[in-house]
Amino acid sequence: MIARKYQHLVFAFFMAGLMSCLMSLVISIFNVGLVDNILQVWLRAWALAFVVAFPTVLVVLPLVRRLVSMVIKKDE
Repeated sequence: MIARKYQHLVFAFFMAGLMSCLMSLVISIFNVGLVDNILQVWLRAWALAFVVAFPTVLVVLPLVRRLVSMVIKKDE
């Protein structure tokens, strides 16, 4: 198991992986259709998307947490 102190990295890894997977699949199908080599097209797009998504999630996560805390009602 991974130590709790790395929770933000593990969260970012899975968030970036899942979001880039789904988004690259949808965009690949939208752009080229269900062609014979869609798996290759999608995996190539996913690899590039993940390389961009992972560091982006790491950078944006603190901002997102602050924005969420601004719109969520505090416990009374």
